[in-house]
Amino acid sequence: MYPTINIIGRVIFGLYFAYSGFGHFKNLSSYTGYAASKKVPAPKLAIIVSGLLLLLGGLGVVFNFHMTASLLLLVIFLVPTTIFMHDFWKDTDPAAKMSNQINFMKNVALLGATLWMF
Repeated sequence: MYPTINIIGRVIFGLYFAYSGFGHFKNLSSYTGYAASKKVPAPKLAIIVSGLLLLLGGLGVVFNFHMTASLLLLVIFLVPTTIFMHDFWKDTDPAAKMSNQINFMKNVALLGATLWMF
């Protein structure tokens, strides 16, 4: 009904993920340390792969390129990241718990929006 609004929304949505993917490479060292603290196997490789999922998925959404595959890349990133990296139920520090719970819920909302776009 409103194609311009749909395009703007799609571009904003995709840029969010592409920017996050770029951040994985820009902050590779600190992201790798955080992943290691969460006991992610091969943390550096995991950050590189997750950065690629975000970057390729996000750019695919921005440019409306192979949307099903692009959205699938984002789902592949969001599901394990949400569960294993933002496991707030394991936190004992209230500030860490709140931060992880916020990020968990944000990722759940992003996952819902990604699935909706299918």
